[in-house]
Amino acid sequence: MASRPIAIEPTRAVKPRWYGGWWSGARASRSPNFGPRPPGTAVSLLVVHSISLPPGHFGGSEIEDLFLNRLDWSAHPYFETIRGLQVSAHFVVRRSGEVVQFVSCDRRARHAGASAWRGRENCNDFSIGVELEGLEGQTFEAAQYAALTTLARGIARRYPVRAVAGHEHIAPGRKHDPGAGFDWHRFRAGLDAAGGADWDFPESATRGNPDGAR
Repeated sequence: MASRPIAIEPTRAVKPRWYGGWWSGARASRSPNFGPRPPGTAVSLLVVHSISLPPGHFGGSEIEDLFLNRLDWSAHPYFETIRGLQVSAHFVVRRSGEVVQFVSCDRRARHAGASAWRGRENCNDFSIGVELEGLEGQTFEAAQYAALTTLARGIARRYPVRAVAGHEHIAPGRKHDPGAGFDWHRFRAGLDAAGGADWDFPESATRGNPDGAR
């Protein structure tokens, strides 16, 4: 008697989940550079940055080493210019699309510095910082846009984040990242395609979009 074929259920992708302020879609690498958010502060802003160490160098461990306070300052002349920095971001999106989380989103990371958004200062208090591995002014990878969109949607499901800005928008003149190479229209289109949150973008980031700025 011939055996009957076994029905195999299609594999369903498991959506990343939140465990406190930690997102399961990211590899955890815990930075000591964080602090408490002011009591009662709602997380309402996503800040997009770009970073490469040394500038223009991709794929190494230097970004992670910086955020974990273990960067060898003598390994490159550029590192001497940032010696002693104790900074962090909540997330880094590598060129491959890998997402690494350094600070719980319930905590205050050190990514924005002196900053203001919509008249409100000290953006570290109420924002989540995401660093894209890249050089300001240059382009980013398709895998990074896909990962950033997935991450932003995940953040919006967990926190009341409905606004997004670049470091250049919250610290104009002082910071210029992610820069002209970052395609804000592409990022916005990915978020809009997913539906849900009605995202607030800086006017300068959406200028020229046929749909109009939000």
